[in-house]
Amino acid sequence: ELAGQEFAPLSVMLVERTKPVFCRQSRTCGIPDDEFIRGEVPMTKQEVRSVILSRLAVRETDTLWDIGAGTGSVAVECALAARWGRVWAIEQAPKAWELLGQNKEKFGVYNLNTVEGMAPDACRNLPAPDAAFIGGSKGKLEEILHLLLEKNPKVRVAISAVTLETMYRGLTLLEALGFEQVEAVQLWVSRTQKSGANHLLRAQNPVFVISGVGHG
Repeated sequence: ELAGQEFAPLSVMLVERTKPVFCRQSRTCGIPDDEFIRGEVPMTKQEVRSVILSRLAVRETDTLWDIGAGTGSVAVECALAARWGRVWAIEQAPKAWELLGQNKEKFGVYNLNTVEGMAPDACRNLPAPDAAFIGGSKGKLEEILHLLLEKNPKVRVAISAVTLETMYRGLTLLEALGFEQVEAVQLWVSRTQKSGANHLLRAQNPVFVISGVGHG
């Protein structure tokens, strides 16, 4: 509103920030799950996020996409890691969209931009990514990968999968499209749970992370 107005030449304006920016001091990947605002929307767990960021090899100035962002847990971690870059979180589910915005505000990651819609159509006008995470593709994984390569032939990609079929499709598509350093990792994490005076291991659902780098 002020930008469209005229003021006397010697005018001075004081701006005070009221919202936190990068309010989480530590940028170590793998933020504890309970720090995120959650709901009924599935969330990528702490240990899996650590591997995803490692596979994406996030740099401070990177432009990143998080496709099927859900609650925004991966997008928030990427935004903290790419402090001088930009992150675009794409999500089409209304409940997830609301949580995504809430977590953006909570962590003060204002280099995180939210896009409401479904990939690949919602991504066509976004800036070319240095790296992209695909957490959900709604059956359009091949089209999304083609768009990523069009935007940046050297894009770094990580895909999460909870079924064998999705893992296999991700692996074969990356290889068929000429990606290099293609690899799939299975994560089967167990966490301790108190049981009286003892501790039990409580297994989390297994997750596959498939990754590759565009051939350029």
